[in-house]
Amino acid sequence: MSTQALLWIGFNIFVVGMLILNLGVFHRKAHVIKIKEALLWSAVWIALALMFNLGIYFWRGEDAALEFLTGYLIEKSLSVDNIFVFVMVFSYFRVPALYQHKVLFWGILGALIMRAIFIAAGISLIQNFHWVIYIFGSLLILTGVKMVVQKDKEIHPEKNPVVNLFRRFMPEL
Repeated sequence: MSTQALLWIGFNIFVVGMLILNLGVFHRKAHVIKIKEALLWSAVWIALALMFNLGIYFWRGEDAALEFLTGYLIEKSLSVDNIFVFVMVFSYFRVPALYQHKVLFWGILGALIMRAIFIAAGISLIQNFHWVIYIFGSLLILTGVKMVVQKDKEIHPEKNPVVNLFRRFMPEL
């Protein structure tokens, strides 16, 4: 097995290990996360990313390390808008502060898994049926047009069949 493959396997094992530690050990019992704790955990995750960046610096050089750091900072700044989405979702569904970390963790993990599945499926479809890229492009254009045309339309999540199905299994929400 190549060194590159071993590094990727090690990296993925580390990430999964950190996710398990985060939810299974450090946040095993649901509790309200205060500002001080949130800042501390943010510092821990940022420090881990910077240590990873240091590893890239010594392994791949200054340019690769600068590229990683630039990408990390851009992603970090772009993720700030997600906080507002989380606040809106939590307030709409009245998720108690006690369970917000767990809901957020599983929601993000689910989104990552679904994204990976859709990317893999999309790549496979495009490689096997090149013409499907025109269908994907058309869907993006139609979605964009729909968003522009219906920008003032009110959203009613309570009429969404997925939300109603979820409420059937989670009646206290």
